Amino acid sequence: MCKILVIDDEAAIVDIVQQALDMYGHNVETATNGREGITKFDSNCFDLVITDISMPDIDGNGVVEHIRGSDKKYIPVIGISGAAWAVEDNTFDTILEKPFPIKTLIDSVQELLPAHQDIAAA
Repeated sequence: MCKILVIDDEAAIVDIVQQALDMYGHNVETATNGREGITKFDSNCFDLVITDISMPDIDGNGVVEHIRGSDKKYIPVIGISGAAWAVEDNTFDTILEKPFPIKTLIDSVQELLPAHQDIAAA
């Protein structure tokens, strides 16, 4: 089972993503903003991070910058955004533009966590 951190300031997006990942057997932890997400990332071990890019205070670009500068910089990061222009660079492993089909999200997770595909496909 993969442990995934989902960071988004929109509760509805967090709920949908969490439910979809739960259905595929993943252990999901959530954060409602970038600062909370960074705190959870630093104090836990995650296999993957999914973060909104456009958030107040610390946005997804700040989150991925923090991750890439940490000792866990190898953790895959999926950026999600309704505004593709908000992406400052290509430090994200994948970017999904809102609204995205749940299948696209699950496929992206499976691609980034190949050792866990059998669990995700169950």
